[in-house]
Amino acid sequence: MDLVRDATVRIHRPGAGYATDEPGGGFLGSGFFIAPGWVLTCAHVAMRGEGREVTVLFRADPYSTELTEVPGVVLAALPGSRPPGATGWPAPDLALVQLRRPVEHTCVYVTERSEAMLRGRKVRCVGWATSPGGGLTTLSGDCEVKGTYGGWADADQQIRLDGDWLEPGMSGGPVVDVARGEVVGVIKSRLDDHQGGTAVGIERLRSLTVPAGPVEAESDDTYQAVFHAHDRYHADRHNSPVSTERTWADVQSELPGPPGRVLSPKRRIDLLGRLAEFPPPVSTRNLLALLDGLPNVHARDLRPAPRGWRDGLGALYDARARDRDAALELILRYCMGVLAADRPFDVPSTRAATKSLWEWVKRIAEEDLSRDFRQELVLYWRAVRRRREQEHQRATAPTGGPAPYGERAFVLLELEPRGWERDRYDWRIGVVRPTGEVLPVAEDSQGTALGALPDRLAAPLAEAFRRCDEPDSPAVLQVAVVPALLGLDVDGWHVTPDGLPLGVVRPVVVRRSDQGPPTDDLDRLRRTRWNSTRSSVMQAEVVDCEDGMGVGVPEVTVLHALAYETVPVLCRYGDRPDPETTAGLLRVLDGGFGVALWRRTGETDAVCTEFHRRAADTVAEVRTSERLPQRIHELRRGVRAGRTETYWSDGVALYYDDPHHPLPGSGQLLEAP
Repeated sequence: MDLVRDATVRIHRPGAGYATDEPGGGFLGSGFFIAPGWVLTCAHVAMRGEGREVTVLFRADPYSTELTEVPGVVLAALPGSRPPGATGWPAPDLALVQLRRPVEHTCVYVTERSEAMLRGRKVRCVGWATSPGGGLTTLSGDCEVKGTYGGWADADQQIRLDGDWLEPGMSGGPVVDVARGEVVGVIKSRLDDHQGGTAVGIERLRSLTVPAGPVEAESDDTYQAVFHAHDRYHADRHNSPVSTERTWADVQSELPGPPGRVLSPKRRIDLLGRLAEFPPPVSTRNLLALLDGLPNVHARDLRPAPRGWRDGLGALYDARARDRDAALELILRYCMGVLAADRPFDVPSTRAATKSLWEWVKRIAEEDLSRDFRQELVLYWRAVRRRREQEHQRATAPTGGPAPYGERAFVLLELEPRGWERDRYDWRIGVVRPTGEVLPVAEDSQGTALGALPDRLAAPLAEAFRRCDEPDSPAVLQVAVVPALLGLDVDGWHVTPDGLPLGVVRPVVVRRSDQGPPTDDLDRLRRTRWNSTRSSVMQAEVVDCEDGMGVGVPEVTVLHALAYETVPVLCRYGDRPDPETTAGLLRVLDGGFGVALWRRTGETDAVCTEFHRRAADTVAEVRTSERLPQRIHELRRGVRAGRTETYWSDGVALYYDDPHHPLPGSGQLLEAP
């Protein structure tokens, strides 16, 4: 229940804040984090905001009384509006709120079963309400599922709860199955002057609108995006060797196991995380066809029908298997069906996901099942692998997209620290033509304080951008700094009249300004690496983190051995790099790499699997270095726009140093006219 309370939030009207801590002070109701960046609540709670905008308040630190306030927007509601004349919001009465900026928070564990709130099941309801001493506090109460209003096939079906009092404000809070330790529903209403109320089952989210057009990315289908993020969140934390927090898998493992359980909580969360690495099913019909091919599975009887891979796994739990081995065989056959299924799209990490799921299936079969069944799986896997290899060979390189930046003019900003004046800098701004010619725009050698740089540089940068921007295609800003400033958040500067961060307006990359003349061998290596990233498919390589634990960046001789098309990624740079971290970054730059990524935000002991996953996909998807500045620009715009699928990139810096366009040397100082 501590895990549940940590993830339960307050929903307020936008701008209400927590200075007014009374129910009338903009407080609308409760909700809970269902996935990173997503809150599940009731539609009648969230839709009372202004223009679908709300404010979410929660405790980022369970040991603190301070609340974090984050804006959110209602991205989906069931139903989308209240029918005219209706006195209340009809069921399912669910809403998904998307956070407008990235924040760290915990998430509940949500059941994958189709009918989790069965009659007689003991549940606990949690939400925010008025405390006896005034103000708002979290409350919980024990209830029992007594039945339903309507049948399972009815769109407006609700679960009847009897037991403790449900107070005003608890609507939207989680309903927890105390035996299994998982969230199974959402509090919908209380009974006037009576104990108990109603709830809506989590499975009702399956009725979210299916995209009308083709699904070309996970984020195109809100249902799949939310639950894939949910399952990856829990698997990443369960598998992380650095996190010291107790996870849902840890706590669920301490609960008495239900009769006939085949997968332990830890195995189940691990498997769901592996399934969430795959593109979703092409359609519900295709998923049902897979389930229909399995013995004793009657998925078509479920309402709503299973929609994602996790739903299909949940449908297997109630299959009548003759014994434990047969039940486990059923799960592994389902996994093989996922491996062989058609896909609406592919991302580079899908191949790694395929290998990972097969290794899991193979390991479980070797530990628990017969030799004959293992042989059957191997033969099936060979056929699947052969088919996938043929599909991969037929795949063509992507076409279209934004024009590459390699042969365009760009704006160059050089910052030089004044060694005798702490935190003061000289600067130069120029436009660099594709020929390498530098056209000076402005400079200042009087020393500008670090905090004053954005305001001081706003006008000269605007002038430089006007000289090389094209319609709907802003020029790149290259920022040349000494190693100590490589973490400088220039892309977060507000220097434009509209107040947008610089990295949202245009691509912003960094370069190292203090590189001396390279040796012939290093110059040859730099040019070879750079040319390879332009002509071959790039591949990301995390160089300071292994299996979720920070490690030292390898020595330069080891880095030299990496493939020429490698893009080094630093996961543990952080916002306050220590001397060893800075030295590690310098080793990367001394390794001849012209392209590298690192993140300037995040705790050094944070779970980083999602960052690794997304960085690798991003580098592989853009294929060549020419398109990487534009892609990082798009990600920064996505973070600003509140698109949760881009939050992993918050604070990412792109090193982009073209050896064919070296920085002006000491004898080429820019001089303002």
